[in-house]
Amino acid sequence: MTPAAETNGEQMNREGRRRPKLVWLLLICVIGAGVSSAYWLLFMRNRVSTDDAYVMADSAAVSSRVAGTISHLMAENDDRVAEGATLVELDPKDYQAEVDKQRAALARIEAEVGASEVNVNLTDSQTEAQLEAAQATLQAAREREQELRHRLAELEQNRAAAEAELDHAKRNFERYANLFREGAGSEQQRDRASTAFKKASAQFAAADAQIAGARASLAAAVQEIDRSKARREVAKASRLRVEMERNNLAALKARRQETLAQLQMAELNLSYCTIKAPLSGYVAQRKIQVGDRIEPGQTLLNVVPLKQVYVEANLKETQLEDVRIGQRAEIKADMYPRHTYEGKVAGIRAGTGAAFSLLPPENATGNWVKVVQRIPVRIELVAPAPPEYPLRVGASLNVTIFTADRSGPMLRLSTLGRGREEGGAK
Repeated sequence: MTPAAETNGEQMNREGRRRPKLVWLLLICVIGAGVSSAYWLLFMRNRVSTDDAYVMADSAAVSSRVAGTISHLMAENDDRVAEGATLVELDPKDYQAEVDKQRAALARIEAEVGASEVNVNLTDSQTEAQLEAAQATLQAAREREQELRHRLAELEQNRAAAEAELDHAKRNFERYANLFREGAGSEQQRDRASTAFKKASAQFAAADAQIAGARASLAAAVQEIDRSKARREVAKASRLRVEMERNNLAALKARRQETLAQLQMAELNLSYCTIKAPLSGYVAQRKIQVGDRIEPGQTLLNVVPLKQVYVEANLKETQLEDVRIGQRAEIKADMYPRHTYEGKVAGIRAGTGAAFSLLPPENATGNWVKVVQRIPVRIELVAPAPPEYPLRVGASLNVTIFTADRSGPMLRLSTLGRGREEGGAK
């Protein structure tokens, strides 16, 4: 065999040995790609995951509505309390004294209102009786005046008749007296005429006296009318006292309402000395002790409703394309790696975490660097956490959301009218 033939044979042997290695390498690559594709299809497709998730709860910060000194503490940190249970009691002496003071003031004003009501009724009755009496007296005086005027007119007619009778008697007396002097008449006729003349004179004088008396009585009646009018005006003015007393009564009733409101406020402040749990949960962050002086609005402790915790998962904005409200989620807590919680998406925040931070970023500056933002997603547990695996607020979680079902909305619908409008706009 020539050297060239030997060289070709060795080269063919080397290529034969290299070909199976390439085949195996290609086969491994194909298998790896298949396994990766299968893993993606089975475990990564239609799901998003994040470990930037934490347990959250709508905790209640318990504070006092009044200032005071703590006299009793009913709960320690980590104690479970029911809604309405007493947590803290303040010294109530100052507020009880204020309640007693306002009650006494209200009792005093109630007595004043009662006395004023009696005074109004009494004044009304008295002044009305005085006015009626004055009007009756005035009416009687007017009737008396009319009667006297009629009497005066009658007396003047009688005087006129008496005057005519006097003139006739005078002429007869003078005629019979002349006849008696001339001897043509008898003395008896003269005496009879003289008697008639004297009688007529007396009647005329009596008529004048009666007219003078009637005129005097009429003047007295007119004066009585004036006095009755004056008494009636006084009685009318006295009726104004009734209105004044009624105004005083209205002012007292207004003071009573004011004092009643002050009493209610004092009773409220007294009730605020007992601070109760606004919801059921566990006590945390208790910062007070017996004897501490507290002010209104000062946070005393927190009540955490561990039975109503939820998950806040901070997903990248690039992960939210297929996320919908109502999708199923699996949750694993770092503290319980072998337990899985079931949940569902309840809401997607209206903005990124950076947008609502205390110091939001200034993206309009010249040195801008794009950073993928994260948006909080609220996930509610399908069932409360079991007692053997309780979740703690702030605990770290790993969350996986299954996005295959995209029939749910991206914005949370509300029962409020504005929420319905926003849902319709979407």
